[in-house]
Amino acid sequence: MPVNDRLERLADNPFARLRALLDGAPPSANGEHILMSLGEPQHEPPAMVARLIAESAHLWNRYPPMAGTPAYRAACARWLTRRFNLPASLITEQHVLSLSGTKEGLFLVANLAVPEEKRGKRPVALLPNPYYLVYNGAAQMAGAEIVYLDATRATGFLPDLAAIPESLLARSALMYLCTPANPQGAIADMAYLKRAVELARAFDFVLAVDECYCEIYDGAAPPGALEACAALGGDLSQVLVFHSLSKRSSAAGMRCGFVAGDPKLIALFQHLRGYGGAQVPLPIQEAATALWNDEAHVEANRALYRRKFDVAERVLGRRFGFYRPPGGFFLWLDVGDGESAAQRLWREAAVRTLPGGYIARQNGSGDNPGERYIRVALVHDDAVVEEGLTRMLKVL
Repeated sequence: MPVNDRLERLADNPFARLRALLDGAPPSANGEHILMSLGEPQHEPPAMVARLIAESAHLWNRYPPMAGTPAYRAACARWLTRRFNLPASLITEQHVLSLSGTKEGLFLVANLAVPEEKRGKRPVALLPNPYYLVYNGAAQMAGAEIVYLDATRATGFLPDLAAIPESLLARSALMYLCTPANPQGAIADMAYLKRAVELARAFDFVLAVDECYCEIYDGAAPPGALEACAALGGDLSQVLVFHSLSKRSSAAGMRCGFVAGDPKLIALFQHLRGYGGAQVPLPIQEAATALWNDEAHVEANRALYRRKFDVAERVLGRRFGFYRPPGGFFLWLDVGDGESAAQRLWREAAVRTLPGGYIARQNGSGDNPGERYIRVALVHDDAVVEEGLTRMLKVL
């Protein structure tokens, strides 16, 4: 049966690999299983969510506008302006498009950005290494040649922009960045973001910045790519940012986010989503509008994650290269062999973690920058986090 042969390139789903690695070997350890492999928020969503969805039940029989309601888009624009200290007129609802979670948008942006060829050659998509699987899947299905940019301790856990050859930049159609980074928690500073924007404009590619962890931080609030655009004079060209309520509001099940930035790209994005995008139901948008307008629940959520890192710091100390990440909710622990450690932790401690090599690829030297690591999601309450880390410590 003929199918799209690019599907054969989608063989890197880390959770499918993890199931294959662990599911045939049930834990011998006593105690409940602790799932620390998946970045799924476990905090209760704000009470207003259920109330507002129920109050909007009369809207379930209506098709939502593909772009999102004007009220939703305006709330997103106001939030961006407040959060990133943008000039009042820089972002309006015309610069914003609703998404069914950022996953949808991060996948579709490759179809938007990658042409048949660039400068007579196959276009390139630049990905951080380690990476979120959607970046890779999107670029593969769009037909891009993927180049993985190592993000290691030596580079501050972000891709080294200065090390990208100009010949490669000239063929680039799309660059994905994630800040705070998944899994390392590194935050791109303003100078870094401005340089990324400048490269996108100099070499005519789309810069897609995944900022979905930007509201979970330990110290100072992370800057954003639109903030960099404002600092460079207010031009939004070539730049798109992606935001979600999943982490910010512990509302992953709402599947509600947005993309914002270059109005020309937003218009094309809306056109593309008209063919294959998922509309966000109107009752969901009603609740989401209220969430983007409220900061109190975000501050409370952030405080809970800080407490988890307090627990991790106390339990782990300086073992396994522990550092307190400035953003996000993952630990990126150097255990020597991530796959072997994940097997042992599951079998001997009933703790499920993700081998770092499963979310990274071999570089030109044949090294996988994630191979030594495990990713540990600190999403449970303090007691479960402490129990999981204590079990890990005993095994490793």
